[in-house]
Amino acid sequence: MNLKDLYINFFISKGHKQIPSAPVVPENDPSVLFNTAGMQPLIPYLMGQPHPYGTRLCDYQKCVRTNDLEAIGDTTHHTFFEMLGNWSLGDYFKDESIAWSFEFLTKVLNIPVERLAVTVFAGNKDIPFDEVSYNKWLSLGIKKERIAKTVEDNFWIAGESGPCGGDTEIFYFRSEDAIPDTFDPDDERWVEIWNNVFMQYYKDAEGNVSELPKKNVDTGMGVERTTAILEGVKDNYLSSIWLDVINLISDIAKKPYVGNEKSMRIIADHLRTAVFIAADRAGIKPSNTDQGYILRRLIRRAIRHAKALGIDINSDWERKIAKMILDKYKGYYQELADNYDIVLEVLSNEKVKFNRTLEKGLREFAKVTSNHHDIDGVTAFHLFDTYGFPIELTMELASELGLKVDEDGFKEKFKEHQDKSRTASAGKFKGGLAGNSEIETRYHTATHLLNAALKQIVGPDVHQKGSNITDERMRFDFSCDHKLSEEEKKQAEDLVNQWIAEGIPVTVQEMAKSEAIASGAECMFIEKYPDIVTVYSIGDVSKELCGGPHVKNTNELGKFHIVKEEASSAGVRRIKAVLE
Repeated sequence: MNLKDLYINFFISKGHKQIPSAPVVPENDPSVLFNTAGMQPLIPYLMGQPHPYGTRLCDYQKCVRTNDLEAIGDTTHHTFFEMLGNWSLGDYFKDESIAWSFEFLTKVLNIPVERLAVTVFAGNKDIPFDEVSYNKWLSLGIKKERIAKTVEDNFWIAGESGPCGGDTEIFYFRSEDAIPDTFDPDDERWVEIWNNVFMQYYKDAEGNVSELPKKNVDTGMGVERTTAILEGVKDNYLSSIWLDVINLISDIAKKPYVGNEKSMRIIADHLRTAVFIAADRAGIKPSNTDQGYILRRLIRRAIRHAKALGIDINSDWERKIAKMILDKYKGYYQELADNYDIVLEVLSNEKVKFNRTLEKGLREFAKVTSNHHDIDGVTAFHLFDTYGFPIELTMELASELGLKVDEDGFKEKFKEHQDKSRTASAGKFKGGLAGNSEIETRYHTATHLLNAALKQIVGPDVHQKGSNITDERMRFDFSCDHKLSEEEKKQAEDLVNQWIAEGIPVTVQEMAKSEAIASGAECMFIEKYPDIVTVYSIGDVSKELCGGPHVKNTNELGKFHIVKEEASSAGVRRIKAVLE
C-alpha cells in the first residue's frame, strides 16, 4: 500500500471523511493560475462556511507551482506535486492533531523517534508561547533538545489580517551522519516533512489580536518528499514515484541516468505536470496566455531537453512517457482516465508545432550569438515572434553560453506587438480603446444571461467553467454531458435575445458573503472573494457574485448570436457567441 492510501485510511479511522482533490485549475478563480497547496480550495470552510462532508476532512490534493521553474532539474523540486492534508473545522485541536501526526509517522510509517524533531511557536507581543504543543511533544517522547522555539517560521496568517496562529513543523534527519543531540532548524540535514497549523486567533486590520470562538487545524505533508525519505534516497527522482519514468526516459534516450540527470528530471517533471494540466476539466490547451502559456512552456522545455539527450523528437517518445504517467495516476484521479486521449493529442500537437520551428530557431539563435554579444530585446522578440521561442527559453540558452538577455526590452516589444494586434482586430486607431472597453462590458453581461438561459434550457446542473472575452466575441465554458442539439442552441439564443428585448435593469449590491450565498447568488469558487462581495442581478433572471463591470440595462447589448458550440474537455462544452 502506498503513502497516499496509508494516510487516507489512517485518518478515516480517526473519524475523517475523504474529500476529492480539487482541480489543478481553480474553477472560475482568475486570481491564481493553479491550486498551489492543499488548503487553498478549503479557504471558505476554514473561514467558517460549513463543509458538506462535516468537520473532519482528509485528502490528497493535486498542486502546481511554477514560481521556481528554473530550479527543476535538481533532486527535490517539482512543478506538480501531491499534498496530503487533514483538517479540523472547529472540531479537535492541538492535542489530537499532534498525537495523530506522531502516531502516523512512528506507528504506521515506522519512522524511529530519534530521527524526528519539531518546532513550536515561541510567542510574540500579541500571542503567547505555544505551551500546549510544546508539552504535548514532550509527553509523546520528543526530548526538549529536539524541540526548537521559533517565531517567524512558526506563525501563519492568510494575508495582512484574518484567522492566524502558531504552527508546529515536524522534521526528519535525512543524513547518514550521527544524529545531533540538539535540533538546529537551520541545519539542512533536518528536512521538514509535516506542518500542523493551528488557527486559534483573529488579527484585524488595525493589528488587534483576539481568540477565535471556533478553532481550525490545517495540516500538509508532501507525498514526493516523504516517499523519498521513507525509501532512503536523497534524490527524489530515484524514489518509486519517479524511477519507472526515469528508466523509461533512459531506455528511449539509450543513455544512463548518471551524467544526464538534469535533462531526464526536467523531462519527467514537465511531462507529468503537462499531463495533469491537459487532463484538467478546465480544458486548457497550449497558448500564449495564462495556464496555456505554462503548459506550452513545460512541453517545449521537455522537448528541448529530449533533443539534448539525442532523442528523436519526431518519434512517439512523449506519448510513451505520458501513457506511463496516465496509467500510474488514473486510478486516483478520474479526469486522467476520462481525458486520456485528449492529453496524448495535446502533447503530440504541441510537439509537432514546436518541432517545425525549433531547428530553424536553434540555427538562428546560434547565428545571433556567434559574436558572443548579449541579446537585445529586438532580437529576443524576433526569436519569439518568428520561431516560437518563449523568452524563458532564449534566456536559458543564453545563460548556458554566459550571455545576458535584455528582458525589459523584450517586454517593451511584446507590449507594442499586443497593442498593434488589438488595434488591428478592432479596426480602430489610437483613441478608440474606450469602444473596446464598452463592448467587453456588454459581453461580460451577456455571459450572465447565457449562463441563466442554459440553466433553463439544458438543466439546473449547468455551471460556468470559465469564460474568455475579447472585443470581437465571447467564449463561455459550461458543465454539460452532451453536445447541444440545434434546438437547444436556438432556444438558448432566443431566450437571451428575449431578455435583451425586455430591457431588464442590471442592479448591483454589496453585501456580506454569507448573505450573498444564502440569497442564492451563484458562484462556483467562493474563496477568491472578500467578506463583503458585489452581487449583480439581472431582474429575476440572474444573480451572480462578480467583480463586474456590467451594462445598466439588457437593452444595451444588441442582438445575441451563437456562432459555435463544441467540446472543451470531458464533461465541459464551449460556446462562442457574438453581439451584433
